Amino acid sequence: MSFLNRRLLLAAGLALGTALAGPAFAADNRVTIAFQTGVDPAKVAQAEGAYEKATGWAIDWRKFDSGADVIAAIASGDVQIGYVGSSPLAAAASRKLPIQTIFIAALLGDAEELVVSDKSGIKEPKDLVGKKIGVPFVSTSHYSLLAALKHWGIDSKSVEVLNLRPPELAAAYARGDVDGGYVWDPALGKLKEGGKVLVSSADVAKWGAPTFDAWIVRTDFAAAHPDVVTDFVKVTGESYKAYRDNPDAWTATSRQATEIARITGSRPEDVPGLLKSNVWPLLPEQSSADLLGGGSVKAIADTAAFLVEQKKIPAALPDYSAYVAKTYVQQALTKLSSQ
Repeated sequence: MSFLNRRLLLAAGLALGTALAGPAFAADNRVTIAFQTGVDPAKVAQAEGAYEKATGWAIDWRKFDSGADVIAAIASGDVQIGYVGSSPLAAAASRKLPIQTIFIAALLGDAEELVVSDKSGIKEPKDLVGKKIGVPFVSTSHYSLLAALKHWGIDSKSVEVLNLRPPELAAAYARGDVDGGYVWDPALGKLKEGGKVLVSSADVAKWGAPTFDAWIVRTDFAAAHPDVVTDFVKVTGESYKAYRDNPDAWTATSRQATEIARITGSRPEDVPGLLKSNVWPLLPEQSSADLLGGGSVKAIADTAAFLVEQKKIPAALPDYSAYVAKTYVQQALTKLSSQ
């Protein structure tokens, strides 16, 4: 049994146990939210306490290095809301974990890339054969790497793909233990200092394997506290609008870049470029046919089918619509229109 399957089976077991035990959260109006180190506009709201102000709840923000770890924490009940990529989301939904997608956080582009070391001898894709490439398993980067290898006609078994979380990957790359890695910032920036980009997730998307990041919620928490989830979505959407209305104001020396760098560990001077690497969907766009209106359901299903083909999960579900909810976006828009 693969590492991925063992982790997902553990998560599924934890989720079932937690569901049977019933919800054991929010007795003191406190919620635990899992975030990752990717750069996005809502990190400013996180840094400045906007979520706490809007919900009236205390928030325990917990940093995770991979979507697989976030899924395991949500499955166990330790985390109620979390940030994950479309690949771990598809894997978790395929295991019928009690989650819903409530906000498409990013349509991924150049923010995730495959970088190969200048010392690796890798000049083109075919040179990857026999090389060691690090990537966080069950992540969007992992999915994109496998999709890229398939596009190039390279058997994934001919490449030594190692499961490394971003900090571990950056360290292994610096030591010369791996020839390259597919990852996001701040680890991505460290890899690029001594290497070159072989492909980005924007390229892989054009080849038919788009990826996205999403905010998900435990279904029992959402059912018990819909207003908290709605306010969370509302603040996130407002943050994205603040950026989309005036992206040029988010310079390397701006307050926004400073706050984002503090939360993510990225360099302030890298923040403007990283923000431009992805698409940040606004609240009115979230419930469109391309996103929570059905597009994300299809994307999750397509990702799950690919993971089955790659033998990363045993089976896909016939329908993933239960794992996507546009209700909270619609309620957030209603709140904004009444202000």
